[in-house]
Order: sequence, then C-alpha cells, then structure tokens
Amino acid sequence: MKFKVRGIDTFASTGGRPFDKNKPLIIFVHGSGLSHMVWVLQTRYFAFRGYSVLAVDLPGHGLSSGESLKTIEEMGNWVGDVIGAVGCKEASLVGHSQGCLVTMECVAQHPEKIKTLTLMGGASAIPMNPELLRLAEESNPKAVDLMMDFAHGPAGHFGGHPVPGLYHLNVGSMIVQNKEIKDTLGVDFRACDNYKNGPEIAKKLDLPTLSILGAQDRMCRLKDGKILADYIKGSEVKIIEDCGHMMLLEEADQTLEILKKFIAENYPLPIS
Repeated sequence: MKFKVRGIDTFASTGGRPFDKNKPLIIFVHGSGLSHMVWVLQTRYFAFRGYSVLAVDLPGHGLSSGESLKTIEEMGNWVGDVIGAVGCKEASLVGHSQGCLVTMECVAQHPEKIKTLTLMGGASAIPMNPELLRLAEESNPKAVDLMMDFAHGPAGHFGGHPVPGLYHLNVGSMIVQNKEIKDTLGVDFRACDNYKNGPEIAKKLDLPTLSILGAQDRMCRLKDGKILADYIKGSEVKIIEDCGHMMLLEEADQTLEILKKFIAENYPLPIS
C-alpha cells in the first residue's frame, strides 16, 4: 500500500489484505536498515483476523521514497503522522530493535494516539560499536554481514527460516537492494548512537506495554532489555530462550503467540 506522509511516498505492507481504516490498526516498525519484509509472518496473522496492519518502510528504506530521517525523535514523530495519513485516530505499535526507540518516542510525542506498545529486542539505549558504525557509514557490505551474524542467536545460524526458501543470515540482502548502506544502515546506526532520551522517555510511559526479549541477544542484551522494562510502568516481560536479536524471524511462532495474547487482552476487536 502506498500513501503520503509529509509529502513522502510511503510504503507499508498490509499483510495480504486490503487496508480498512475502520478496523483497529497495528503499526509495525522495523529495525536499523531493514524494511517491512521482516514482519511478513506477524502482519499476515493479524490482517486475516480482523485488524488492519501497516508494516511501514521508514523514509528512505525499502519501498518508501525520500531520505532517511536522521534522529530517533524525527522517526517517532513521523510514525505518529502515519496514523492520521491513513485516516485513523489511534493505533497499537510494535517495534523491533531501533524500532523500539522509535515507537517509544512516538508514544511520548503522540500519547493520545497510541493504545498499546510492544517492544521486541529493545533497550533504552543502543550505542554502536565504532568499527561497525564506520563500516556502515562507508557503505561497506561487511557492515551488513557483521550485523546479521551478530543479530542472530545460535539457532539462527543453522537455517530453519519460517518462510520457505529463505535463510536467516541472508535477510541482510534486503538492506543493500537498491539502497546505499550509508544512506540507510549508516544513518540509522548514527541515530541510535546519538539517542540518549530512552530512560527518561520510558519512565514516563503509561500504557499497556510488552517487552519480548531473546535470552541470547548480543545486540540489545537481555539485561538491558530487562532494565528498559523496569523503567516502564507495569511492563509485561516475556523471554524467549535460545534466541537472539531477530526473534521475529528466529522464533516467529513463539513471538507471534506472545504478541497474540497481549493484543487480544489489551487491544481487542470490537464486539460486532
């Protein structure tokens, strides 16, 4: 689905169903350098069960036009604008990695629009390894390979992707397809490295919140995810064992089961 946000041609996957602004909306926000493609399994489930879903490509990413936004604050405000741009008044948010910072900022800036928040592989701060940051800003493909290697847990390195024909570590190819690494991954990494507001933002959040964490996460470590959850009033925490940072793909079934229960309890479909 294509629509405009602040004049930018924006793409979002709708999970294989036509978008309906009259249904409860769930917005999925990808991590650094990635795109809507990482959400294919989660979006399809909710789209076929009464929700409208948008797995957005942030500006400059995937199939969205424009330049990548330079700060987490800008990205959060932009996600808030997506809601009105598609004719809705409110939404639930689901973010992964950098998307956790973005969705927290969105709640802070647009609290009246957001019903629930789900954070996958999140932390209140995501400082970048200087060498990885340098490689990304130089458009060196090694940055993609290193990120994918580091982001996946042991199981993710052995295949078993839930989508037939795909391999976990090759998900990085979506980053370089028709995009300069420095213009997507490089910009995103720099935005994460510069972002310092996470703890204070998290302490002010007051809405149903779920944190899904991977026990083997090396990018946003389990202990950092727990610290973030402790900052957020009443945050629910679910830990997936033997799983790394890419739980939405590595352990897609477990991740979806956890998300389904949380959404059903806190953002249920209206009784018809």
